Amino acid sequence: MNFMSVATISLIIFFFSNGICQQQEKSFSSKKWVGTWSTAPQLVEPANNPPSPGLSNNTLRQIVRVSIGGDTLRIRLSNEFSNSSVKINSVHLAVSKGNGIIDIATDKKILFNGLEETTIERGKAIMSDPFQFSLPPITDVAITIYFGETSSDVTGHPGSRTTSYILSGNNVTNEDFSNAVKTDHWYIINTIEVLTLESSRAVVILGNSITDGRGSGTNKQNRWPDELARRLQENVKTKQVAVLNAGIGGNCVLKACLGPSALNRFERDVLNQNGVKWLIILEGINDIGGASGSQGSAKVAQDLINAYEQMIDKAHQKGILVYGATLLPFAGSSYDSPDHQNAWKTVNDWIKNSGRFDGVIDFAVALSDPNNPLRLNPIADTGDHLHPNETGHRMMAEAVDLTLFGADINTGYYERKNNIPDSFKLFQNYPNPFNPYTTISYQLLANSWVTLNIYDILGNEIVELINEFKPSGNYHHTFYADNLPSGIYYYKLSTGNFSDIKKMILLK
Repeated sequence: MNFMSVATISLIIFFFSNGICQQQEKSFSSKKWVGTWSTAPQLVEPANNPPSPGLSNNTLRQIVRVSIGGDTLRIRLSNEFSNSSVKINSVHLAVSKGNGIIDIATDKKILFNGLEETTIERGKAIMSDPFQFSLPPITDVAITIYFGETSSDVTGHPGSRTTSYILSGNNVTNEDFSNAVKTDHWYIINTIEVLTLESSRAVVILGNSITDGRGSGTNKQNRWPDELARRLQENVKTKQVAVLNAGIGGNCVLKACLGPSALNRFERDVLNQNGVKWLIILEGINDIGGASGSQGSAKVAQDLINAYEQMIDKAHQKGILVYGATLLPFAGSSYDSPDHQNAWKTVNDWIKNSGRFDGVIDFAVALSDPNNPLRLNPIADTGDHLHPNETGHRMMAEAVDLTLFGADINTGYYERKNNIPDSFKLFQNYPNPFNPYTTISYQLLANSWVTLNIYDILGNEIVELINEFKPSGNYHHTFYADNLPSGIYYYKLSTGNFSDIKKMILLK
């Protein structure tokens, strides 16, 4: 094919694609509230209470990362589990710059029923007044609270995986908390909502310590729900999908272990959240791990199935789609026993084959050891053989099929079909020629460390698209070339035992 014919085709593709993009740019006259960040409150154990000087008459700064953005916000504070009321003198929100420091130019005072001061009665939660705030997606914000008198027992979330900062007295407008007393827990903060497009939706992830971020990095914001939120932002079709983390470390489905049981908190953490369209359930391993004997383990497995049925029915009544996630392998962990393994298999078989879920995410396959499906993959294991490490959290996020949330192409590992490819293969990008983006697809026969790089015509590497472990499956990656000039480029896929390279044309 000569250059003229290539150019002609590329122009046709360009104008056709442009037309589609223009059709998608619709105006929305109505907006609604959607959660952009959330955590599941519980009674904080004494060992995780605020360190000295404590909260009463002092200032606490806490850092959270939102998922979707907006320009009008409100926040919810919770005193659900305390025995007495909590006095709030002032609350501010600002963009976080790290290490307890805020962007002072963004600092915003938050009001409650038009007042700076408020009291949260015991067993209650309060929502702030709406306020204007320019909030980009995937932004770290600091919530700074100057307390009055507080309860001796505290509502909060111990597994924050982020550092909070306490200064004595009223420091609610201070820019720098880097020298404050530090603790890696959250207290009384519950939800941030944004007033956003009618098309925006949220996915709630109901889980235990794995979803709560055990094994992720402190202050790295790389729990698997965080990584999923980033992936959703990278796909043009899912940019308005928020991710709400309803994980509690040590939580159980059937009974109160740490925090209320999943059944008990289901209405609060799922059904009562604004803007929820999807629910992922990844919980039950602590119930199995705590079961006693063969009969006890078999009963827990059946009780978990019954609990999933209840949650599915309740969610469906609210128009929420429910995706079941298989429980991760745990051989070699403190939970490992033949009875527990049998219960795990029973539960996972039901999740995958019952047809009751609206989709299935097979984490058990995605994170398994290629040589022993009952064990976590060693590269994904914290070492306790139960919790994924940082690589494991990233692998979990990569295992989620984004078409479950409206993406045009499958950019994740899997849902229902169990179609493992029969070979390694790199496909020709589409469209080609392209402007400004194209999709690169490939398939992996086996779990592999994958690199996907872009090179110019001289062989110089210009972009590293992928450098991470991925489970076997089919993948699609969108490459954006907005900042590159027209020309011939090459893309190369490499795994441990496979390599291929193909040519593509960027024509602006």
